[in-house]
Amino acid sequence: MIKQAIIPLAGLGTRLLPLTSVIPKELLPINGKAGIEYILDECIESGITEIIFIISKNKESIKKYFYNDAFYKKIIKKGNNKKLRLKYNKIKKYKNMIKFVYQNSPRGTGDAVLKCEKIIKSNFFLMLMPDDLIIKNNCSKSLIRIHHKYKSSVIASMKVNKKDVSRWGIINMKRINKENFSITGVVEKPEIKKSPSNYAIIGRYILSNKIFKVLNKQKPGKNGEIHITDSINTMMINNNKFIGHVFSGKYLDCGTMKGYINSTLEISKV
Repeated sequence: MIKQAIIPLAGLGTRLLPLTSVIPKELLPINGKAGIEYILDECIESGITEIIFIISKNKESIKKYFYNDAFYKKIIKKGNNKKLRLKYNKIKKYKNMIKFVYQNSPRGTGDAVLKCEKIIKSNFFLMLMPDDLIIKNNCSKSLIRIHHKYKSSVIASMKVNKKDVSRWGIINMKRINKENFSITGVVEKPEIKKSPSNYAIIGRYILSNKIFKVLNKQKPGKNGEIHITDSINTMMINNNKFIGHVFSGKYLDCGTMKGYINSTLEISKV
């Protein structure tokens, strides 16, 4: 059973400046609720019981958001605010599920995952990228279902416009059925003419704990970072099976200012 999830949160959020100069992008409100709470709710609804936040010293305010008990107790004591009490109880529920690890140098998503090596106890775990919200359908729950069916790692995917492939990690694939395909390789931000498909990786993964062994040996790639896609490619070369799943929910990109504004508009309609 998949009960642990990793959420990398150490990124600086430069695409959302100047907001992120004072507030971590994951705490920015989307339709009146911190963005990270949508990710947490997705985890809980999919059966996850332990969530590992990877933060940096510069983003301690994320930890404070969940450990601000004295603030809530002081206000609740002053009056019978049922709405605030319910909110505080939800924050406490989140807090009891979260562990924190630190990535103080920006060395890539692969390096962030490696920080969790000693905490992950099961053969497979879930990883969610917080910039990617998926509404109207629980993507993580779908990935877990596919994992149980194929007994393998699973990556969420969606079809993108051919002219936009250079923005994404693109999958080389062999179709299994309408929703699923076998992944034979991943190309990071390919040129249009060299793109193996127009199916992009979206920020939901079920990964084998074998990836830690690969990450420990992996050399830095582009921009001196440890890229998770490089490790995934190495695992596929070594005959580890990966399934791509085309999810049925609506994808929202919260990592840019335009996407962040659009996310609030879209979620307000749900």
